Amino acid sequence: MKKQFINDMEDGTIVHDLFAVKYKKPPVEYKGKEGEWFEIRLADKTGEITAKYWGDDTEETEKIFRSFEKNEVISIQGRVSTYGEQLQLSIEARGIRRCLPDEYSLTDFVASTDRDIEEMFHEVLDVIKDIDSPLRTLLELFFTDEDFIKQFKSAPAAMHRHQNYIGGLLEHSLNVTKICQRVVQVHPGLDQSLTLTGALLHDIGKIYEFEVTTHIDVSEKGMLIGHISIGADMIKKKIEEIPGFPEILKLKMIHIILSHHGHTEYGSPKTPQFPEAFVVYYADELDAKVDYALKLKKEARTDDPWIWTRDMGHIYLK
Repeated sequence: MKKQFINDMEDGTIVHDLFAVKYKKPPVEYKGKEGEWFEIRLADKTGEITAKYWGDDTEETEKIFRSFEKNEVISIQGRVSTYGEQLQLSIEARGIRRCLPDEYSLTDFVASTDRDIEEMFHEVLDVIKDIDSPLRTLLELFFTDEDFIKQFKSAPAAMHRHQNYIGGLLEHSLNVTKICQRVVQVHPGLDQSLTLTGALLHDIGKIYEFEVTTHIDVSEKGMLIGHISIGADMIKKKIEEIPGFPEILKLKMIHIILSHHGHTEYGSPKTPQFPEAFVVYYADELDAKVDYALKLKKEARTDDPWIWTRDMGHIYLK
């Protein structure tokens, strides 16, 4: 069993355990002496760390570098040190070994939601029952599709920030929907069916944006197209299967997907232009920011009353 996890490491930690390879860079020659070194990025379910292998023999270093691939699990021996205010792992000579699948459990490398996936999914189905047609028909086309259901239940909501674990997309989508339900109660003038359908489907493109192996990574489709455009296309295709679906309702659904990041600089091709689109955008932003802030607070390792991150600023810990 894996015993050492990245978020527990500190300067001076002696490491002898298993890690997933997130990426690897080709060997580089030393300046002024013979030999080569190379860099890899290691990951487990708690985080990532850069590791460097300092070879003392060029041929041996090349052989070790070729002995494992990205996404595989390897055994590492080395020591953690601080470099440029960041922790990194220096690997001992010949301190890398590729592992066989029966030597490790994927649950050590990819985290999963703490919530019950089947319970959350049944909550989604309960929401769909109260949606008016033809939007209920649209939702049923997705949530009776076994392939879609499997992907929707297992996909993460992000790579690094909010709900970045198996089941994260389902958890996030349900949270956004519940927030939207509250807003509809406060503002009964909103179209409830449109708002909740948008909430449930706003991130469906993420089932194709991410790939989950020994870690979460972006797919080629995700990198080149992105979940917003993917999701809009998925909805357009499903709507085309529904006879008589109103054109304006189709445009509104696609607009919610295209605008749910709120700003063009955040990846949205359009900004929200009607009340239901604003609700989905702010509900999405709220759940993502709160989940991420709670994660930062939980993982903080300091005696100070706050931490600071570039993307969130100060987070008060008490």
